[in-house]
Amino acid sequence: MSDVVELSSELIRRHSVTPDDAGCQQVLATRLSAAGFTCESLRFGDTDNLWASHGSGEPVLVLLGHTDVVPPGPLAQWTSDPFIPTVRDGVLYGRGTADMKCSVAACTIALERFVDAHPHHPGTVALLVTSDEEGDAHDGVKRVAETFRQRGQRIDWCITGEPSSKEKLGDLLRVGRRGTVTGTLTVRGIQGHVAYPHKALNPIHKALPALAELTARVWDDGYETFPPTSLQISNMQSGTGASNVIPGDLKLIFNLRFNPTWTAEKLEQEIEDLLRRHELDYSIHWHRGGEPFYTPEGQLRATARQVLAEFAGEPPEESTAGGTSDARFIAPLGAQCIEVGPVNASIHKVDENIAVAELEALPGLYQRLLERLMLPG
Repeated sequence: MSDVVELSSELIRRHSVTPDDAGCQQVLATRLSAAGFTCESLRFGDTDNLWASHGSGEPVLVLLGHTDVVPPGPLAQWTSDPFIPTVRDGVLYGRGTADMKCSVAACTIALERFVDAHPHHPGTVALLVTSDEEGDAHDGVKRVAETFRQRGQRIDWCITGEPSSKEKLGDLLRVGRRGTVTGTLTVRGIQGHVAYPHKALNPIHKALPALAELTARVWDDGYETFPPTSLQISNMQSGTGASNVIPGDLKLIFNLRFNPTWTAEKLEQEIEDLLRRHELDYSIHWHRGGEPFYTPEGQLRATARQVLAEFAGEPPEESTAGGTSDARFIAPLGAQCIEVGPVNASIHKVDENIAVAELEALPGLYQRLLERLMLPG
């Protein structure tokens, strides 16, 4: 068994469902400490974060990942136990194989190999992992970034090992992500009998014109490689269940995924202006999941493009699509951020998996990125 399959398997065996790290980071810290890294545990609330660094000065290159996984769901639907790593026909199965324990293992081994081959390398290389990426992300990289900001910790380049490839390793380079903001809206009316609507105020009827305007609006035409901003209503609830009662309130949740044309603050203001214009009696709670980030052409992007083309056999697609990642907390520190990782076809699914051949290629991919970026000439 190769070292990366062995380390990946050790991590997969640990039931690290968000935010429980289940000892994964201690495994990583033990290995990296033995390789000469300085390891610091940063625990906030019930979330574990590991910062392991080697070298000093600039540039500072960080490999970013997470040890937590989503719940496996009904175990009976899995072909094999999700927390017992199993290889079948050249494929490794288990919760977290693709998202993203195997990438974390590959990053760790790449860093070990890099410092072994170049013990006096210029600058600083580091691994940052959290156990709160799949959850609310309050006490994970977000809190670490706040700590780094207070300390003055610089980060020049950040490579996130999230599963980004589509069909084969290296066919996609993610160069940015959209921002995300969620609104929890309550529209108040007056409950009453449906036969006496003049004695009540139906909040559904009152809100419909505003909601129609919100959902029909074209927010922008996109930005660079970003798709247009979109709003989706994900939950809506009203009424008592009785057919003869006008409800007293309407509650709904909606989310916007937005490109750098907007900030969360600007979107919130636009939407509240619209709600007031429609004369709604409302309250709203906003949750800002993160602002968009974008890495323009430069050394990081150009180097990654070249390295991925060598692995995939052709230049990668450069994309800002998809959801979001913890890189959204690192980018505001002034870092250029990209995402490079395995195929994402099975993430969060039953029988999540990664091809063993792809896994065994990952450490070499990350090591080559480290060497091309950190070593002069």
